Amino acid sequence: MTIGIADIEAARERIAARVRRTPVMELSQLKTPPPVDGRVTLKLELLQVTGSFKARGAMNRLLSTPKESLVAGIVTASGGNHGLAVARTAQVAGVPAAIYVPSNVSPAKVAKMKLWGATVEIVGDAFDQSNAAALDHAAKTGAVYFHPFADPLVVAGQGTLGLEILDDLPDVDAVIIAIGGGGLISGLSTAIRARRHGVRIIGVEPTGSPTLKASLDAGHVVTLEKVTSRVPTMSCRRTEQLNFDIVRANVDDIVLVTDEEMEAASRWLWFEMGVAADLSGAASLAALRQAPASLNGARHICALVCGAGAEGTG
Repeated sequence: MTIGIADIEAARERIAARVRRTPVMELSQLKTPPPVDGRVTLKLELLQVTGSFKARGAMNRLLSTPKESLVAGIVTASGGNHGLAVARTAQVAGVPAAIYVPSNVSPAKVAKMKLWGATVEIVGDAFDQSNAAALDHAAKTGAVYFHPFADPLVVAGQGTLGLEILDDLPDVDAVIIAIGGGGLISGLSTAIRARRHGVRIIGVEPTGSPTLKASLDAGHVVTLEKVTSRVPTMSCRRTEQLNFDIVRANVDDIVLVTDEEMEAASRWLWFEMGVAADLSGAASLAALRQAPASLNGARHICALVCGAGAEGTG
């Protein structure tokens, strides 16, 4: 099971009227610029509906699902952003949404899910516990389960971001992308590899949740013994085979950053650009500020700001 560029192009046409085409902005006029030689452009996906790229995948999943199967609603598990996207998607569809989240979820994001009309249940301290509860809910009620990162339709929806980046930045030669379970980088990298093979694709994971890097190092999908990152939108003990296969084929490097580096990057982004990103949204900037060797020689870098939040504004 995999996805291709045709799936992503179909997703773009399918969801165009239901999501925003988010802008790009040059990273310039800085007090403390990052230590890289190439110019940097931000893809401001935090301006997407509900505040993250997750709206793309959830909407593509909805619009590919027969209406009659949605009578019992939609259910998912999430660290925050996918839950928001599903809550909004269910509201558009006029059906109930049940969102299961771990205990370290942002209270502000829970409040937003409820404002979109969703029922929110806090279960466990990590995604896998919340996800087990979501699957149980689906089995008991008949609600349709939307996987946050391993559903091909969700991945294809996220991949539409790659098409936008390539359309708006024709000379881009490196893209930096945050990784949670791997759905975003799977879709985005598929689009980029199909359209412009030479672009470097660099993923970013927390040191406390190196799910894809550990799997790549092992040569197969592994389950982390524990997750210590405090960033729920990037914390996942295990990816899925779909995501692993795509990442192994497409991604050039995965950079690890600490929670503290993401917090510092979020504050820096707010100070320098007035952009309020959550910690996952600032992860690409945290990696950029490390100037990893995989960026050496890059002339035009796109840093994806994938999620909104007030973490850096205090």
